[in-house]
Amino acid sequence: METDFSAEFETLAVRAGQVRGYEHEHSEAIYTTSSFAFASAAEAAARFSGVEPGNIYSRFTNPTVRTFQDRLAALEGGEACVATSSGMAAILSACMALLKHGDHVVCSRSVFGSTVSLFDRYLKRFGIEVDFVSQVDIEAWQAAIKPNTRLLFLETPSNPLTELADVAALAELAHTHDALLAVDNCFCTPALQRPLALGADLVIHSATKYLDGQGRCIGGAVVGDAERVGKDVFGFLRTAGPTMSPFNAWVFLKGLETLRLRMRAHCDNAQRVAEWLEAQPQVERVHYPGLEAHPQHELARRQQDGFGGVVSFEVRGGQEAAWRVVDATRMISITANLGDAKTTITHPATTTHGRISAEQRAEAGIRDGLLRVSVGLEAANDIIADLAHGLG
Repeated sequence: METDFSAEFETLAVRAGQVRGYEHEHSEAIYTTSSFAFASAAEAAARFSGVEPGNIYSRFTNPTVRTFQDRLAALEGGEACVATSSGMAAILSACMALLKHGDHVVCSRSVFGSTVSLFDRYLKRFGIEVDFVSQVDIEAWQAAIKPNTRLLFLETPSNPLTELADVAALAELAHTHDALLAVDNCFCTPALQRPLALGADLVIHSATKYLDGQGRCIGGAVVGDAERVGKDVFGFLRTAGPTMSPFNAWVFLKGLETLRLRMRAHCDNAQRVAEWLEAQPQVERVHYPGLEAHPQHELARRQQDGFGGVVSFEVRGGQEAAWRVVDATRMISITANLGDAKTTITHPATTTHGRISAEQRAEAGIRDGLLRVSVGLEAANDIIADLAHGLG
């Protein structure tokens, strides 16, 4: 079955990448096999050498995983996609494949706490230099670049403050200095933002979040061109094996089918919640790109097709007051995951960013009174009523 890759987003989300098997299945099949048989010794040799394409071993070739990769690549506008066991595995795979001892990375200070730890604690052990800068200050990015800079890394909007970066401007900066730009597109997904079209070289995903959409499985992906992703990142995955399972790939395929519908609903609910929070006297500040008060509101309007489903806000009274809000909820799930149909709430300073130093949290703007809400698909009035229990 051939897919027209010039089709619109909704069609690609449902159809792209599927190749029906002998049984002519309508829904994508799950190939739960570790290896694949060959018709002859010559065919086996041709597959292993790369002369002939085809399945070899599910660590790096599996039909269900390939369907997910092809579909996500089509949605992001990329030439190739490599699926991984988690979002962090996607970042690690890209770095290990494309960086070497002596290279330098400039990273946004506003990335996920585990990303900070990966760069700061582990990549440095292998002789890769890392400097962290303000996400929104293009001059800071420029000043941090060195002759050995090979990668600029960011997530936009950021976790949890929803800070935006100008992807096109950073892509131009990176390419001027012969560096790559990698964008974590977890918060927006290709339904709201396509970094490759803005000039980025790599797109990173935690498929665990909105691509799944129901909090069922762990997975990640790297999307980009046929050379860097299709050969280099794939080569690392083939050897090191941070592999996505076929079952998880199948779950993510089902998530992609409804991605744009869900993202629109998340955006609508998040806008209502953010506007309500903005009016609450106990709330010191609301971080959401859909609010006109957000510093990058106009950039979000230009760069994205929606403002996303994540809202963070700062409660007066620090950690004690923030924890009261969390503990007063009756419906909202207290969990650090996001991108779920169920609304979730977490206190970043003691959860997602709890493993980085207090100084790093302060530099990233993660204050003790900050809460992050991943606004789900319940009725917006019910989400607001639940938050009101701790803000009344």
